Amino acid sequence: MARNYEGTTALITGASSGLGEEFSRQLAHRGADLILVARRADRLEALAEELRRATGRTVTVIPADLARAGAGPALAAAVAAKGLSVDTLVNNAGFATRARFEDEDPERVQEEIALNVAALVGLTRAFYPAMLASGKGVLINIASTGAYQPVPLMAVYGATKAFVLSFTEALWVEARRSNLGVLALSPGATRTEFFDVAGEDAQVGSMQAPSEVVTLALTKLDRRRSAPSVVSGRANRLTASAPRLLPRRTVARLAGAVTGRR
Repeated sequence: MARNYEGTTALITGASSGLGEEFSRQLAHRGADLILVARRADRLEALAEELRRATGRTVTVIPADLARAGAGPALAAAVAAKGLSVDTLVNNAGFATRARFEDEDPERVQEEIALNVAALVGLTRAFYPAMLASGKGVLINIASTGAYQPVPLMAVYGATKAFVLSFTEALWVEARRSNLGVLALSPGATRTEFFDVAGEDAQVGSMQAPSEVVTLALTKLDRRRSAPSVVSGRANRLTASAPRLLPRRTVARLAGAVTGRR
């Protein structure tokens, strides 16, 4: 049976494009009101107006740079100031850098960790107690196929996504006696603006459409007993499962051969 999002409110970060935009579309069409969060206010406003017209849902826009210190509590305060509560949280905002670690910009690395890890944990902590109490929605944290093995040349990114996977699967266990759905979603290469930042060399495997990835996540959460995590794409699932069968040295070297092939 499909999960009922009617009468609930979903907050989506990184909602101005890619997976965040697609989550916004699909959740609105399934009956959820929305809170759209990203840095680009103009993109958010355009999407909000489109979804209001298409679905009749209430869509609130809150521009925010979640990589800044204290962004999580600040966003929670902004949501409360508007008299809103959050039933569903999609922590989608994040980015990757690609270079040898010694060549990375230290400030950019800190921003990467702040957005991919600190903001995700901060937002989850801010809204999680009320979401548990409500039991009407879901928590979706975007991990990556890079969470399942080290990612040479994207060492920080892979480590942040490994954190997201572990963190979310732990919350899945803690939330099992509630009606809150919890899922770590691990896409592979997806047709989004991700590669505008990470670079085309970061792509491994064939591209999926955002609609495929988001539909998979919401379909998994429709199940009464959903899994704690899912990898999008059959080939990606096979790749993600392989490291469990091999020595860590072999896994690291194979990952390096793939990511450093260009």
